[in-house]
Amino acid sequence: MFRTAELGRTVSKDDFHEAAPLLRAELLEIQQQLRDAPFPVIIVFGGVDGAGKSETVNLLNEWLDPRWLSTRAYGKPSDEMEERPEYWRYWRDLPPKGRIGIFLSCWYSRPLLDRVYEKTTDAEFDEALDEVNTFEKELADDGALILKFWMHLGKKQQKERLRSLEKDPLTRWRVTQVDWDHWHMYDKFISAAERNIMRTSSAHSQWQIVEGLDKRYRSLTVATTILESIRKHLKRTKVQRRMIKALEKRSPSASSSASEPGPGSVLVSAETGGDDAPDGVVIPLSKVTILNHLDMSLTIATKDYRKELEKYQGKLNQAQRRARELGISTVLVFEGWDAAGKGGAIRRTTAALDARDYQVIPIAAPTDEERAQHYLWRFWRHLSRAGRVTVFDRSWYGRVLVERVEGFASEAEWNRAYAEINDFEDQLVRHGIVLCKFWVHITKEEQLARFKAREGVVYKRWKLTDEDWRNRERWDEYELAVNDMVERTSTSVAPWTLVEGNSKRYSRIKVISTVCDSLTTAIQRVEKAAGKTSGGKNLKRTG
Repeated sequence: MFRTAELGRTVSKDDFHEAAPLLRAELLEIQQQLRDAPFPVIIVFGGVDGAGKSETVNLLNEWLDPRWLSTRAYGKPSDEMEERPEYWRYWRDLPPKGRIGIFLSCWYSRPLLDRVYEKTTDAEFDEALDEVNTFEKELADDGALILKFWMHLGKKQQKERLRSLEKDPLTRWRVTQVDWDHWHMYDKFISAAERNIMRTSSAHSQWQIVEGLDKRYRSLTVATTILESIRKHLKRTKVQRRMIKALEKRSPSASSSASEPGPGSVLVSAETGGDDAPDGVVIPLSKVTILNHLDMSLTIATKDYRKELEKYQGKLNQAQRRARELGISTVLVFEGWDAAGKGGAIRRTTAALDARDYQVIPIAAPTDEERAQHYLWRFWRHLSRAGRVTVFDRSWYGRVLVERVEGFASEAEWNRAYAEINDFEDQLVRHGIVLCKFWVHITKEEQLARFKAREGVVYKRWKLTDEDWRNRERWDEYELAVNDMVERTSTSVAPWTLVEGNSKRYSRIKVISTVCDSLTTAIQRVEKAAGKTSGGKNLKRTG
């Protein structure tokens, strides 16, 4: 794979000085065109030490307009970073649409170094690279242009390069003992790098191998590749937009025959609909969703409710204090119908917590800043440090609920979101975060009663909007979307808890008790693991 890098391709000084000014002007022009584009450009640099990664990045920062360019280089994670999932810092630093982000020592560094230093097996290395592929695919599916450059030197060339840097007093500081250690491990690095490149080169994020010996050659090669790639991506995006608009104009309005099931409906027979459903009757699919099986008559007496609430709030307070000591974070997700009681359940839950230990994130329509990023970006950025609780009042599931039903996301976008969400949640849980997801359900009749009750109370009237009434008219479509959401994202690591919410008292107790159970289980697991590693010594407990 790296044989051609030994050829030592060069560009003469005269040729470079002739080509560079024109290339720089074209890069600035394409950067201005990019500002209005619906996608970001993500440029990743990897390669052997001394192959010119830093110099090339510095040159790009000199040639491009720095106002629309960001450069990020990563070292050892800080305490703040280690308390969050590994990819948190990369999601946080992604460039918005219309801008260029350059990344050094990023998501490839840790898997590669771990394999070279034999901290992981080939299978574990491949698993880490699969995570990289998933991450980059999510970005590419959202429109991002991903360019990856591997800056290469042969072993002999690398040695000469390091010695050359050491001889110059102005560049001597750039060569460390680690660089020489890595040179002695050159063959291991190349073996891991080849595996890395083969497994992570794809149609949406292809690696470009650039010979790094001659600085003029590598500079022109990288800059030209960036220029041509952005041009092609801009052209491809414009063509796609025209095709979508043409299809929208030609697409006939959806209509269903009176004798055939339409979208969101099912033809029910005695086998599929039960004894109460006559053969050949078409009923809305929402009538046979998973929500239809909930017992909405469940309730709890007022006297019992007060006792249970006090009991579980006390348990939750003690559990969260212990979780804070152990560094266990909690993420609570609340979804449900308008007026289902999400706010009341959240308030009863947070009432048991220290205000310094939690934050409630109300999710509304994305801001302009959030709209310029991948839809998961705004949720990644809100993840708290270890030991704290983050409550999402509505969440990333908006992509497969409101955005699906209201047409804010295309069918392709919300269909692929299920897998993206599952991957996101899997990363949270693998990091040790306790994740609880609640769908608070009420019947259509109960919702109407609550709407009317809100109209009659001055201090609650503000909570009822025209949008609430409009959403109610699309109840069946939302119920179908909820059914798909639960079926496709209730996983073994992140199951949904369906909450029967016609009784507010019952739903609040179910939510708080579920959080208590999940947090207690996580605490016991961490304490057991810590007990084993400490030789079975008892851990200090609080409360």
